[in-house]
Amino acid sequence: MLWDTIVIGGGAAGLSAGVVLSRARFATLVVDGGEPRNGPADHMHGYLTRDGMAPGEFVATGREELARYGGTLVRASVTGARRAPDGTFELRLDDNRALRARSVLVATGLTDELPDIPGLSERWASEVHHCPHCHGYEVRGRTIAVIGGAMAAVSAHLAALMRRHSSSVTFCVNGAEVSTAQRQRLTAYGVRLIDARVTRVVANAGTAGGDPVAIELDNGGTVACEAIFVAPRPVPHEAVLTALGAGKDPVSGLVAVDPQGATDVPGVWAAGNVVNPRAQVIAAAGAGSTAAINMTGWLLERELSAALSPDGPDAGGAI
Repeated sequence: MLWDTIVIGGGAAGLSAGVVLSRARFATLVVDGGEPRNGPADHMHGYLTRDGMAPGEFVATGREELARYGGTLVRASVTGARRAPDGTFELRLDDNRALRARSVLVATGLTDELPDIPGLSERWASEVHHCPHCHGYEVRGRTIAVIGGAMAAVSAHLAALMRRHSSSVTFCVNGAEVSTAQRQRLTAYGVRLIDARVTRVVANAGTAGGDPVAIELDNGGTVACEAIFVAPRPVPHEAVLTALGAGKDPVSGLVAVDPQGATDVPGVWAAGNVVNPRAQVIAAAGAGSTAAINMTGWLLERELSAALSPDGPDAGGAI
């Protein structure tokens, strides 16, 4: 079967795109590996009318909507992709199935690469968070620590922003490059800075009812807190886009897309965290919808042009 479009990734961006394309009556397949970025979280926030909804419930509802409009979902991962000589796309799945499509939307997200600190990943999405807009309000008034890392500027911004939620914010610089001016601004704003390196994160062995987490430092000190924020290094899942030859932005290093999500490869779009690591769920969903609307126009234009040829439309065409 030649699909009108294959959407790779079944999160907010991919499912939103799948619904739009299916409602436009294009044969749409969503391929989802089942490992959403926000899967470990209990709730998601900032999505109007869906605030506090569990990520799993959000995805399940999206899948139901996709099926309602005739879209198809398969649980698999794409292991290979290429553009065929006729301009269509061929995808290979991890179960060895081969698929063909007239267009492709990549919405595969990213992996949050945490600092290599023992005890940190085990507490991810429980005591350890990364997004102040997703989790800051929920820890308001508590003792908060921010651990610096490779994303130095983001770490410093996190420390400042969390000060809006708590009068007790400690920034464990942990080797991050923080300028003298930044230090002065943070200190004046009420953030406590500690330069010792973080060695591990453990359960606090202090008195019962106190701060549940302790950050151990290489100078023998500890920082007790109720919540930890870090700035992970985003690692986009861009293998399919790379395989299809999509170009990258020379400044950001991310696969480049235009405002409609189109890459520089005709017939290939991308949306969500794979091209915008800062996109929250609502922004990713919007990007998926925007890309899908643009895709419907692109597919329709090809059908209109093909209708004039002796062979007729290149796909089913109008019903």
